[in-house]
Amino acid sequence: MLLMILGMVVALGSACSNEVVARVDGDPVTKEELYDSLVKQNGQEVLDSLIADKIREKEVQKNKVSVTDKEIEEEVQKLTDQYGGQEAFNQTLAMYGLSLDDVKKDVKSSMEVKKLLEPQISISEEEINNYFTENKAQFAQQEQVQVRHILVESEDTAKEVKAKLAAGGDFAELAKKYSIDTSNKDQGGELGFISRGQMVAEFEEAAFSLGVGKISDPVKTEYGYHIIQVENRKEAQDGKLADHKDEIKDTLLNEKIQSKYSSWMDEKYKEYAVENFLEKK
Repeated sequence: MLLMILGMVVALGSACSNEVVARVDGDPVTKEELYDSLVKQNGQEVLDSLIADKIREKEVQKNKVSVTDKEIEEEVQKLTDQYGGQEAFNQTLAMYGLSLDDVKKDVKSSMEVKKLLEPQISISEEEINNYFTENKAQFAQQEQVQVRHILVESEDTAKEVKAKLAAGGDFAELAKKYSIDTSNKDQGGELGFISRGQMVAEFEEAAFSLGVGKISDPVKTEYGYHIIQVENRKEAQDGKLADHKDEIKDTLLNEKIQSKYSSWMDEKYKEYAVENFLEKK
């Protein structure tokens, strides 16, 4: 939200005038009135952010810190995955009125701060071990099955598809022809690996009861009738520290950077000649 406010204040402030931005029964609301209102409501917060940005930029130049386009793209992809994929990520951006460029700019700033502060932070083996022990459950691999499906509207159609498969029909081709699940029909009905709790109960029960390579009878859910095939399986197993050490170290590093950022910025305020005239009004 601060990014949106920041953009509005900067844009309006750079061209503040008596330009009319709205009318009520012919009575104008000017850009200057809007700007003054935004400054009163959020001005100090936005100005503090702008000052912090200037300080960060100076520190980046002084310490010769650089963030590559590849690093930014990798971080954006992590965010996309966290939101559940590209479509969900795009919907979130649209909901907050943000563009991909806004996100990339924010990611770049965060990564610059990380590179500036990382040399000042140490993470011990004991901290890593303790974090793993306290969060062991989240590192465990759940039982998973890799599945694909063909979704149809009626039981008769499902039986027809099942018969064609039993006669040697190609699953991917039948998915393209019959499936009403447009999100994956052209990919042969591929759903990838799923864990328990991700799908509706009837689908899940059938999928986890099948052996690798086996195809289910028609399974009825609220969405229609599914023909499910299990392509692979991963058994549940405990997580191993060695497999997650770098991930844990990065998590701890990010936590420490968040804790240290305020005190670091306070120190930099004292180093630079910061004049905040809005505070005096």
